[in-house]
Amino acid sequence: MIFDYLINNWMEVLGLITGLLCVWLLIRENVLTFPIGLIYAVLTVVVVYNEKLYADVFLNVYYVGMNAYGWFFWLRGGGDRRIESRLQVGSVTQKQIVWLTSILVIGSAVMGYALTSYTDADLAYPDSFTTVASFIAMYMSAKKFLESWYLWFIVDVIQVILYLIKGIELYALLYFIYLVMAFFGWKAWKTSAREVLVER
Repeated sequence: MIFDYLINNWMEVLGLITGLLCVWLLIRENVLTFPIGLIYAVLTVVVVYNEKLYADVFLNVYYVGMNAYGWFFWLRGGGDRRIESRLQVGSVTQKQIVWLTSILVIGSAVMGYALTSYTDADLAYPDSFTTVASFIAMYMSAKKFLESWYLWFIVDVIQVILYLIKGIELYALLYFIYLVMAFFGWKAWKTSAREVLVER
């Protein structure tokens, strides 16, 4: 019975595996998080499209581009081509916080309205919020901002609820694990940032 479930939901299973590996590598500041993230994003596009979570489709198409950008930026930030990125953990400025918060609020409202008005999307507004928040969090992760983990934490909580409502149990489990990993990611990056300050 379990075997049949895994076979029938193989894309979700592979998404679960690549998603966890991607976040584990991100916590370890390993640049391989980005090619693994590309695989995860492509799989997730198909899964969420079938469930009419169109904002999530858009999000994961964006993830494809941002994973390519992050891959380049982390390697370039280190000035070499080693597997371990040399880009240092940083923090957002007050000005960036204002801009990113504005984008989150306005973007969520506009996307939610558009999806409600012009598509048959389910859960349009919460789906839009997690999509825009993930856009921002992914950008912050690619820039290696410590505060990206705060936003990932919020996204993960809401995504667990959304996927449970939609009956996508493996993705709900994935985001619950992400939720736990976000804490450890924040802790690891915070330690890394302190070590950089000590070295300076």
